[in-house]
Amino acid sequence: MSLYPAFLKLAGRRVLLVGGGRVATAKLPGLLEAGADVTVVAPTLAVELERAAVTHLRRAFQPADVEGCWFVVAAATPAVNRQVALAAASQRVFVNAVDDAEAASAYLGGVVRRGGATVAISTGGRAPALAGLLREALERLLPVELAEWVTAAEQLRMRWRAEAVPVEARRPLLLRALGELYAARQGQA
Repeated sequence: MSLYPAFLKLAGRRVLLVGGGRVATAKLPGLLEAGADVTVVAPTLAVELERAAVTHLRRAFQPADVEGCWFVVAAATPAVNRQVALAAASQRVFVNAVDDAEAASAYLGGVVRRGGATVAISTGGRAPALAGLLREALERLLPVELAEWVTAAEQLRMRWRAEAVPVEARRPLLLRALGELYAARQGQA
C-alpha cells in the first residue's frame, strides 16, 4: 500500500480524541500545538487530559461523536478503535487508530520540529518503533542553524515571487544561497 503524505491544518478545527489513558495523553499535546479544538471521549480520563482547553465527554464513545470532526484519533481498546474507525469512515473523516493499522485511515509518523521545519517519517503503521528510531536519527542529522535556513528561504521565496523567478529555477538559487550562508557561518567559527 502506498500512502500520500500530508500535513494537516487543524487550527480551530474540531478533532476527536477517543481514549482516556496514557496513549491518549501522549497524543493530546501535538493536537493542541496544532491549534485543534479537541474533544476527548472516554469513561475515565487521566489527569493529564483534564485541561481547560479541551472539551471532556466522560462516557463511552458514540458514533455520533465523529460528526463535524475534521480528524479523529482513536487511542482506546482495539474493539473501541474499530468502532471509531467505522464511524469515521461513514462520515468520510480520517482516523488514526493508535497501534491498529487495520482500523486506521491515517498514520501519524515520527516527527522532528526544528527552526520552523518539520520532518515526518512513517512506516505506514507497520513498524511504529522503527519510525521512532528513524526520527531520532534525523534529529541528530538536522543542522542546528536550520531556523536561519528557513528564514533565508522564506525571504528569498518572497523576493523570487515578486521578481517572477520561475519555480524550477528557485531550487538551485536556494542551494547556492544556503551554501553562502553556511560558508559565512563557518568563517565566523
